[in-house]
Amino acid sequence: MKEKITIRSIINKLYGGLNMSWLTVILFALGTAVLTSIFLIVPFFHNTSFELMGVDFEAWFFFAIIIMANCKKPLESALKTFVFFLISQPLIYLIQVPFSSMGWGLFGYYKYWFLWTLLTFPMAFVGWFITKKNWLSVIILTPVLAFMGSAAYQSGLHCIRHFPYRLVTSLFCLLQIVLYVIAFFPDIKKKLVGILIPLIIVVVFTVTTPQVDVNGTVFLPDDLILSDSAVVVTEDDPAAAVTIESTGEDSMIRVHASQFGATDFTIRDGEAEYLYTAEVYEDDTGHPQIQITKRKKSD
Repeated sequence: MKEKITIRSIINKLYGGLNMSWLTVILFALGTAVLTSIFLIVPFFHNTSFELMGVDFEAWFFFAIIIMANCKKPLESALKTFVFFLISQPLIYLIQVPFSSMGWGLFGYYKYWFLWTLLTFPMAFVGWFITKKNWLSVIILTPVLAFMGSAAYQSGLHCIRHFPYRLVTSLFCLLQIVLYVIAFFPDIKKKLVGILIPLIIVVVFTVTTPQVDVNGTVFLPDDLILSDSAVVVTEDDPAAAVTIESTGEDSMIRVHASQFGATDFTIRDGEAEYLYTAEVYEDDTGHPQIQITKRKKSD
């Protein structure tokens, strides 16, 4: 008799019913690397949630947990997850080299992913124990659920302000929460805890985290060279805090803001005064930007 295909049977197949052989792991790594590279190279995917696959962690948690859940032992999980990242991450940069103006310089960013690749070994060793589907599974998955809840919340805010940008990211994170709760938390108590974890994270973020947190350094638009005696003066209650970051040939200012808006400020350097406006805004892709413009004394 043919077994009825249900959502539960699909989830059980995905998390425990696949043959995660070494050949499968290698092909999986090659396939995800090629797919990610396409998202990063092809202009159609620029400024979409798909392009973020090459930047953020959401999709890579998804792939790693599939590998871990289909291994028989924790050491097997650690080795195969590690090899998956060891193949996929540098290959993503290698495929991009011919299409990027940075050329081989792209590999400067790989150092960041290589460190995470090294960490996948101990993380996947411990992560394998989610297959036990007990309270240890809940403890191990708590950081993942918290991360997904935070990512869904942040992406959702971006989507509200710049619809539909990051809509897919937000929905993908919510889907992962549902999948992990169904796959690894068999009873109602564990399911409730699994759902409450991301909800609590969202509440904490809403209450404690400012909606805007911009902190960056920028050069002045007229390439002004400041002396060590230069100071910044702003009006009362400015939208952003402006300070001098460095002086001399590489003179820069630092702008720190917890809200979008414009701040007029003056730099006094000896007898000279220079007037500027620092504007902190969000671009169409949902990223905060800092723009400095020079003002005339009559402004």
